[in-house]
Amino acid sequence: MKPVTRLFDLLDLYRDEYRAKPDLFLSKSEGTWHAYSSADYIHLSHNLSLGLLELGVTPGTRIAMVVANCPEWNFFDMAIMQTGAIQVPIYPTISEEDYRYILTDAEVEYLVIYNQDTYKRVRQLVKKLPSVKAIFSIQKVWGIPLWTELLEAGRNSVRAAELEKIKSVILPGDLTSIIYTSGTTGRPKGVMLSHGNFVSNFMECAKIPGFTSHEKALSFLPLCHVYERMLNYVYQYLGMSVYYAQSLDQVPAYLQEVRPHTFAAVPRMLEKIYNKVVSEGRNLHGLQKRVFFWALRQGHNFELNHKQGWFYEIKLWIANLLVFSKWREVLGGNVRLIVSGGASLHPRLARIFWAARLKVVEGYGLTETSPVIAVQHLNPGGMKFGTVGPVLPGVEVKFAGDGEILCKGPNVMLGYVNRPERTREVIDPDGWFHTGDIGEMADGKYLRITDRKKEIFKTSTGKYIAPQPIEQRFSESPFFDHIIVLGEDHKYAAALIVPNFDHLKSWCRVKRIPYLSNRHAISDSKIVLRLHEEVNRINRDLGQTEKIKKFRLLPDEWTIESGELSLTMKLRRKFIQEKYFKEIEETYRSTEYNYKE
Repeated sequence: MKPVTRLFDLLDLYRDEYRAKPDLFLSKSEGTWHAYSSADYIHLSHNLSLGLLELGVTPGTRIAMVVANCPEWNFFDMAIMQTGAIQVPIYPTISEEDYRYILTDAEVEYLVIYNQDTYKRVRQLVKKLPSVKAIFSIQKVWGIPLWTELLEAGRNSVRAAELEKIKSVILPGDLTSIIYTSGTTGRPKGVMLSHGNFVSNFMECAKIPGFTSHEKALSFLPLCHVYERMLNYVYQYLGMSVYYAQSLDQVPAYLQEVRPHTFAAVPRMLEKIYNKVVSEGRNLHGLQKRVFFWALRQGHNFELNHKQGWFYEIKLWIANLLVFSKWREVLGGNVRLIVSGGASLHPRLARIFWAARLKVVEGYGLTETSPVIAVQHLNPGGMKFGTVGPVLPGVEVKFAGDGEILCKGPNVMLGYVNRPERTREVIDPDGWFHTGDIGEMADGKYLRITDRKKEIFKTSTGKYIAPQPIEQRFSESPFFDHIIVLGEDHKYAAALIVPNFDHLKSWCRVKRIPYLSNRHAISDSKIVLRLHEEVNRINRDLGQTEKIKKFRLLPDEWTIESGELSLTMKLRRKFIQEKYFKEIEETYRSTEYNYKE
């Protein structure tokens, strides 16, 4: 296989090793899956590059992409990089202020959008930004040229020799993309990543799954985020067929249609899959219901390497035959690896997925590390529940005095665009990147993340509280969708809680309690009493200072679009605390304690 040192070297694999592949990238429109072949990938990327040169693009030009997951993402990705221009991916539903900041900060000159909805978000803003010279759209948008116009310009271009000359001088260490962080605690920062950053990461990660060019991946996490983008390169390097979903709503149906062998997820999605399964189990009756929950208990007791003995293995085989096999069919029936990242996955959840023969490998990293620092794998010694696996080969990790994880390696970013002082704050003179996460090594081999350094807070009594482990305990319960733990400068911990309304509806059906609306549910005495009982149950397993003494139930779900969640579904704490300032103050002013000793 030809060496890959720059991202567009991936195209060489499709000129040689995978040249006959007819179904490389696929997307669905008007009820039909449309496939692009290896030859399509090469020719479309080449002609787009020439079209960009005809447009006036030169090495260093900043081109923003506000594009959903689709084959065209890859054509533009390669085309931009081959011209030496810089790709700036942007998530479609960020605020107008964030759009303005990113387009200005990155000095974007050209913009590629996906459809009419995307254009509505940027139309007025772009008029006020004279630096943006042109906009192109993947789908038809009135008044905006289609991307195919660039293709046509490329087909008629005579600048092929000029393009080859530009490609020949691009080095692995050259800047290729600026990815803006999701801004969980403030204004987004532009992370500058090189070809070498990405290549070092995906080349090592490609060794983990053991997939072949005959297998399929489903891609639905946003490609504008470094996590899915890196995996997208892994799929390409392995020659897999990649099916794209433009929204999470499409995923359940696409899993059934595509029957993929792998996909990437964030823990919250796996929690939702599990909670949905539990909710359906609650609706069973008699022997079926008893068998269902018996199978779940076997799953929760799962250990790696058959440590539970032969009798447990027999019970697990029966559980798979009667219950877990149906679970696998919901995911298409072919899934043999799920990649989890973006946040911590609770070991209890990982165990039951493995018990159901759905192998979940968890990784850890940041945008600044391209992204993987450590990841579990399927080779001997590659897995330990409750950790994020061994450190990636070629990457070094050590710990600061306070437990902060420091990282050094070819995956560490070039720096933050236009923010050299901030770069110096996180990358010390010896080249160690300070992650802001607290961790430790388990068994001298596996990295364990214990909390986010900046999220640890101190109560007015001087006690430190790490919110993430508490929130993770609550997320295990099918009754809770989201929770944020509060308490800085207060005497005790409190919380805002968004119930899992789908589960509540299921519970109400079983209990024959009328469910009128989400807002009505959080004030219904019987429902509220059940949620109080659940909070108290979890509190009993928490330390004295960690117990949630008061909480406030909220009627609206938290989403990426509404602002409470980042692209990887992490809590945007600063945003939440500002948005719900009134509710937080009322919670602490209340004289009623939800939890009593």
